[in-house]
Amino acid sequence: MTGVDLYGLAAVSGMLLFYALEGRHTGFILAFAGACSPASVYGFLIGAWPFGIVEAIWALVAVNRWRGRRTGA
Repeated sequence: MTGVDLYGLAAVSGMLLFYALEGRHTGFILAFAGACSPASVYGFLIGAWPFGIVEAIWALVAVNRWRGRRTGA
């Protein structure tokens, strides 16, 4: 396993963990968004640009959900 593979594994594992914990605290929604960003970078690093784009969009969606939950909207 290469360093890039380990990086991707860590990013996607973080996404899974934080997604599972989102119901416990709004901070985990923001953590999920933070984990989507390195997953997006990983997608571009391995040449899977559709994955990279989708993960970047997921990061933006998660930040928007976090904002909405924080303000009670």
